[in-house]
Amino acid sequence: MQIVIVGAGAVGSYLAERFSLEGQDVVVIESDPARAAQVQAALDCLVITGNGASAATIEQAGSGATDLLVAVSSSDAVNVLACNSATKLGIPHTVARVEDPGLKPEVEALGVDLVIDPDEAAARDLLRLVGTGHVAELVEFADGQLVLVGAYVDADSPIVGVTLAELRQGVEGWNWLVLAIVRGGETSIARGDSTLQPGDHVILMATAESTREPFRLLGLSDRPADKVVILGATRLAQVTAALLARHGHRTTLVDEDQDRCVLLAESLPDTVVVCADPADPRVLEEIGIDDRDAVLALTGWDDRNVLGCLVARALGAGEVIARFTNIDLVGVLGGSGIDAMISPRLSAANEILRFVRRGVVYSAVTIPGSDAEVLELAVGPESPALGRTLAEMSLPKSVVIGGVERDGESFVPRGATRIEEGDRLIVAALPEGIRLAEELSG
Repeated sequence: MQIVIVGAGAVGSYLAERFSLEGQDVVVIESDPARAAQVQAALDCLVITGNGASAATIEQAGSGATDLLVAVSSSDAVNVLACNSATKLGIPHTVARVEDPGLKPEVEALGVDLVIDPDEAAARDLLRLVGTGHVAELVEFADGQLVLVGAYVDADSPIVGVTLAELRQGVEGWNWLVLAIVRGGETSIARGDSTLQPGDHVILMATAESTREPFRLLGLSDRPADKVVILGATRLAQVTAALLARHGHRTTLVDEDQDRCVLLAESLPDTVVVCADPADPRVLEEIGIDDRDAVLALTGWDDRNVLGCLVARALGAGEVIARFTNIDLVGVLGGSGIDAMISPRLSAANEILRFVRRGVVYSAVTIPGSDAEVLELAVGPESPALGRTLAEMSLPKSVVIGGVERDGESFVPRGATRIEEGDRLIVAALPEGIRLAEELSG
């Protein structure tokens, strides 16, 4: 597949990197010469310096053979014009990043296949996270019957130093599986002889009714937050506060910009808005936070978000989540006491990946700070897995099947599980295993 990406910012460069690692033919268009040179040096793809909204530039990128154009620059106007130009050039599928909610209906009317708002995507992720304490990721598959959970291993956890095979033998009614382990910025697919260490970022799959045991072993809680405190008055903070209020969460928003606070108090009638320094411990003490509350640091500065989370944790907050723009921070700060790190750019990238994989894959998600991608796909009549057990398939170390949905029922498979036509498989794969994972659908 040839994919043209307009904009080499955080979303565009992240998508270009993932698609290139999978062997896709990627061309990036970037208007800033310095940024274009930087991306060209870092990624195995062609980078063109030019105006991404220009039909001539898109044609130069190879429009005749292009299957998909993804416009994710920082300008809504450029993204819309790029998609419009792509359609006129005969590119069959387009995706646009558009942050202005008033533009979305008009853009959809132009025939753009997917219109994505990074802040809305991140707010939906945050809504899921505040429902479960200390969880780094929480994603539903198989219509909610299977749950992917990411968390950091605490030094006091009973699973430290235990191989996964030993752990499995000690669990009665085992129906969950560790899929991947991120350690020191390196991702590996978990195996029976894998041993967990403090600070490991663990990705596991469980049936929805079987999360209690792995939560206990990881020291997690399945209790939703009593109160949510949002630090910062960014657009993400506003969108998240509105979404939390609609779902019945008691929410307080803290920011020191008085004019901004007045506007938010008017637009968010169900949210308590406090005009004060969100990094001041005395402010959080006055609000009153405890181990039943969640604190979301959503300012526009990574350092302030980290500081806000650490202050909230020291004051006893049950769950702390930081917004970040620097993706490398995930690997550095994993296990530091911050339960989860959210990025609107990565949330948007995940939704774009799900769209790109449609047809072959029902759903797809990447894990922040990890090379792993988790796919949900259906087994067709031509699948190489059909009629074979997991043990017989001898999958490479870059791929693991973590869940199966069959005839409306979902379960975590074992080595003796035989794959049948119509099964939905939840597959975790490193970049070199993505194509093999997709081929399991037949």
